[in-house]
Amino acid sequence: MSQSYDRGLIEDFGRWQEFSAGMWAWIFHKFTGWVLIGYLFTHIAVLSTATVDGATYTQTLQGLESLLLVRFLEVGLLAVAAFHILNGIRLLFVDLGVGLEAQDKAFYAALITTAAITVASIPTFLMGAF
Repeated sequence: MSQSYDRGLIEDFGRWQEFSAGMWAWIFHKFTGWVLIGYLFTHIAVLSTATVDGATYTQTLQGLESLLLVRFLEVGLLAVAAFHILNGIRLLFVDLGVGLEAQDKAFYAALITTAAITVASIPTFLMGAF
C-alpha cells in the first residue's frame, strides 16, 4: 500500500525555508552545471570564428573583451566554475563515505571559498575596463 503526501502548492514559496543545506547544494550544483553547458556552446561559437581567419578571431575576442558586461560575465563564470568544482569534490568525498557527518559544513565551506575566489579575481577581470 502506498502513501501520498500533501506537499502543498508549487507556488508556496514559504517551503523554500524548509530546504536543508543538502537541497541547496543539489540545486546550486545542477544550476551551475547547466550554466557551464551553456557557456560551452557559447565558447565553441566564438572559437568557430577562428576557422574563418586569425584576424576575425582576434577582432571577435577584442570586441568582446572591450565590453564591460562581458568582463562581469567572466567573473560570474569563474564563480560558477569554482562552486561546481568545489561542490563536486564535496560530492566525491560523500560518495566515498568520507565526512558524511560534515556535509553541511563542507557545503558552506564551498560557498565561502567560492566567494573568496570570486572577490579576489575582480581586479584581474575588470583591470583596464574603467
